[in-house]
Amino acid sequence: MDALKRTPFYDLYSAYAESRCIDFGGWELPVQFTGIVKEHEAVRREAGLFDVSHMGEFMVTGKNAEAFLQQMTTNDVTRLTDGGAQYTLLCYPNGGVVDDLLIYRLGDARYMLVVNASNIDKDFAWLEEHLTEEFSGVTLTNVSDETLLLALQGPLAETILGTVTDAPLQQLKPFTFLEHATVCGVEVLLSRSGYTGEDGFEIYAPPATAETLWKGLLAAGAPHGLTPAGLGARDTLRFEAKLPLYGQELSADITPLEAGLQFFVKLGKEDFIGHDALVQQKEAGLPRKLVGLEMIDRGIPRSHYPVFAGGVQIGEITTGTQSPTLKRNLGLALLDTAYTELGTEVYVEIRGKQLKAVVVKAPFYKRNSS
Repeated sequence: MDALKRTPFYDLYSAYAESRCIDFGGWELPVQFTGIVKEHEAVRREAGLFDVSHMGEFMVTGKNAEAFLQQMTTNDVTRLTDGGAQYTLLCYPNGGVVDDLLIYRLGDARYMLVVNASNIDKDFAWLEEHLTEEFSGVTLTNVSDETLLLALQGPLAETILGTVTDAPLQQLKPFTFLEHATVCGVEVLLSRSGYTGEDGFEIYAPPATAETLWKGLLAAGAPHGLTPAGLGARDTLRFEAKLPLYGQELSADITPLEAGLQFFVKLGKEDFIGHDALVQQKEAGLPRKLVGLEMIDRGIPRSHYPVFAGGVQIGEITTGTQSPTLKRNLGLALLDTAYTELGTEVYVEIRGKQLKAVVVKAPFYKRNSS
């Protein structure tokens, strides 16, 4: 077996007696530091600090970089200005998803892509394969090993970060960034973005600065309840906010339209890979949709549990858990469209028993909601 990869923060995990690491896509990463629910609640009330350095980063540069990304991704790259970030997707010709990602426009003909850790090699190969003569002058570079990534998330994130940076945080709007900000004395790329449903920031920096940033941010956040948070809380937080996870809500077999991501698919722009298939799917009507489910009978829905109606399987759970915020047994499910109206009763098979559930509105949690 290949040795698991470790992030630049790995040696700092041992300071937490209750920290526990797991194999996550070939990486040895903490599923928790002090407890998943405790960390989840801290992010909803105060703030959490996540090591997400396993994510991949690519640089795309050259005079045709914008045109290349415009053909490769579903969103409209031409809408980006310097200092702007955009959520988007790479699709296969059949409309299935290669990956979902962020694009940062660093400047004219300079972009950074942030991709999922499990897809780094696949995504890089996919982009390289399509770097044809039409896009001469474009250079694609994998800088993942040269980049660490921290996510500071929660309602007190701005307050905490403001004590260790002089960056104008109040002027930094969601999906914007500063390429040369200083945090804890370290020059970083500072982005107002995240994956929890809360306000927050993502910090990109060289690996050698890991200890300075980790300890500096946790010390600054200690009076405000900041806690390190692991993969477990990251998953429950993003689930409540209906933020997709590749391999569950998105895959080569699930299109962005089926996953409810129409806003990030600009079918009106010039051709991109997957465009024709997605247009056809929209015109024909979606065969499946991603919806929220709440269990009526006692039971917790989990990924890949089958969902039934009238004794016939109509889909499956993509993600499910007991919501730490709402204390309800909830799931996201990809179901035949005929069964996706709010209030529709369905049955989730849990340990061989079909238990009643109902289609409910998702996301389950929205910031500033009661």
